[in-house]
Amino acid sequence: MARRKSTNLTEGELRLMHVLWNQGAATVSDVVEALPADPPPAYTTVLTLLRILEEKGYVRHTKQGRAFVYEPLVGSKEASSNAIRHLVSRFFAGSPEQLVMKLLEEEIDARELKRIKKRISESE
Repeated sequence: MARRKSTNLTEGELRLMHVLWNQGAATVSDVVEALPADPPPAYTTVLTLLRILEEKGYVRHTKQGRAFVYEPLVGSKEASSNAIRHLVSRFFAGSPEQLVMKLLEEEIDARELKRIKKRISESE
């Protein structure tokens, strides 16, 4: 039985999305140049990942001359919201409260805790 394709971003896909979010639109060559060169990414790998992102609905391409120009369809805020929803449903039984409680169990410095308290009071 074939595995269902995930709509979540992999680490490699996320790196490409960061380039597109920063640049707005880019060719495959532009993305390759914008990625860290240690080790340098292969052009074909970047092309494959961009095609996967297009299948997932994160990007679209237009043809400009001989090059395809890719642009994001999903913003970084929407992508992070999708990732958090996935995390909450997968690890915390759909409960945002359980996620927050787990985060509070971790080490949080006083400044972060103060900002969290302020945000909670603002949302009440």
